[in-house]
Amino acid sequence: MDLASLFQAHLGERQRSAEEALARTGFDALVISSGEVHTYFADDQDAPFHPTPHFAHWCPMAGPHHLLVVRPGKTPRLIRYAPEDFWYEQLPLGSPFWAGGFEIEEAGTVEDAWARLGSVPRAAYIGNESDRAAAAGLEPNPALLTAHLDWTRSYKTDYELQCIEEATVLGARGHLAAKAAFLAGASELEIHQAYVQTVGCLDHELPYPSIVALNEKGATLHYEGKRGLKKGFTMLIDAGAQVRGYASDITRTITAPHCDSRFAALVAGMEKVQRELCEAVHPGMPYGDLHHLGHLKIAGLLQEHGILKAAPDEAVEKGLSRPFFPHGLGHHLGIQVHDVAGRQLGPDGTPAPPPPQHPFLRTTRMIEAGQVFTVEPGLYFIPMLLRPFRENEHRDRFDWALVDELTPCGGIRIEDNLFVTGASSRNLTRKHLPN
Repeated sequence: MDLASLFQAHLGERQRSAEEALARTGFDALVISSGEVHTYFADDQDAPFHPTPHFAHWCPMAGPHHLLVVRPGKTPRLIRYAPEDFWYEQLPLGSPFWAGGFEIEEAGTVEDAWARLGSVPRAAYIGNESDRAAAAGLEPNPALLTAHLDWTRSYKTDYELQCIEEATVLGARGHLAAKAAFLAGASELEIHQAYVQTVGCLDHELPYPSIVALNEKGATLHYEGKRGLKKGFTMLIDAGAQVRGYASDITRTITAPHCDSRFAALVAGMEKVQRELCEAVHPGMPYGDLHHLGHLKIAGLLQEHGILKAAPDEAVEKGLSRPFFPHGLGHHLGIQVHDVAGRQLGPDGTPAPPPPQHPFLRTTRMIEAGQVFTVEPGLYFIPMLLRPFRENEHRDRFDWALVDELTPCGGIRIEDNLFVTGASSRNLTRKHLPN
């Protein structure tokens, strides 16, 4: 099916689910803006613009101040903000594949866009232009309706899946270029530059700042420094790409020939663990159970390599695996890299908080067909997390000499993006980046 047909089916699903959400929450219409630009405090420079995610869910048109009006049984109305401006490039709309799904009109100023909106009785508003929305008589960002809309974003249409897969192809190409640069002795900055050049984007067009971490920096989970160190012995790279507003999110850990062979063996072991976790995914499995399985497998790997002196069940029960694997196993993926509704029990927004022993778990949902999420187990040597165990009652369960010898290697994370099917799942990443 061509892209335009995929989008029309996607738009039909958006209309159906919006009508259901409006009926459940007592509104007659929905207005979504693409949002306004954020200007840095006491400055005249703007932050890179990110559209309101719910606007992007309906329409891939770039830029601020567009307005979308959704009413039951009617074609969505799109008011495009199209100023005349000699400071910044203004591209014509042209004939994009998605345009046929909307009634489109143009406004030359922000004020004109909102004036064209007119009166929309009993309407909710989603976006960050709350003052304008309130002045127009709209109810800004009602919690229950927002929860309903968040929930529907968890189930990807074929159009959304196509966007994520295209973003995966780009991300995989970038990872291959980054790996080649690393093995050639490049610095973190040079590796990052090889990545973005291959993807063909500017830094702010990435779905999130790339993580390119050599050696011990791989133990900083969200490391964003780009140092000049060359010829690293390990590299952890976490970087994605973006297509029509949808992201891929891929992580690999690469070892150079001069890396400590014991750490290289751990990386190979984590590769096996990650693949097994991906294969375990199926509808009807609580994501928390998959996360727990990840801890058991990582504890087994630590025992196998002599780092922990405890069986996996005991190590997980006593929290001995947590300093090595302190984050959640993954998260929903889509328009936002850490996509919404991961901690909702249902469309009414009832919260489903993570268990106390795993506070950073980003999804506590049941795994269901149509979801796209990441599976990204990690194993790190983080001194601040390991320090308490050096003095507590479990200190003899660790080989501290080995821990200290491996700490300069940083950490390991391997991440793929999975689409859940009716019976199991499909790995969107491995087809394009096998290892």
